[in-house]
Amino acid sequence: MSEHEHRSVDLTSASAGDTLLETSEALRRADLVAYADASGDQNPIHQDEAFAKSVGLPDVIAHGMLTMGLVASRIEELAQGHPIISFGTRFAAPVVVPADGDARVDIVVSLFSRDDDAGRVTLDAAVSVAGTKVLSRTRAVIQL
Repeated sequence: MSEHEHRSVDLTSASAGDTLLETSEALRRADLVAYADASGDQNPIHQDEAFAKSVGLPDVIAHGMLTMGLVASRIEELAQGHPIISFGTRFAAPVVVPADGDARVDIVVSLFSRDDDAGRVTLDAAVSVAGTKVLSRTRAVIQL
């Protein structure tokens, strides 16, 4: 479901500002149903189009934690077994998932900063759908 563009990543030598990963993840309605079943979050805004519209949404929306999980999975891949000691984000906009087709979640992960004395790097992820930022302040600290 994803189109990855990995660069050869060595977190020990990457510099602040380096782009480490660019990917586009597809979310379909079936993914929302599977996530709802696995997580127990059966809120109808994630599966019932009529209900979602009745509460002012344009259509059903992806679970925020599902979107966050897509990003966390990519950061875990970049960590290459190094411990992720913190991860956080803010939900900026809903991810609307159409009945036909998918929502493309675009993720660009870059090195935000490094602390060589502490042996840590901080990664930043820009996360958007159709040019609209859906997650903000998405950062992970990795212990090298």
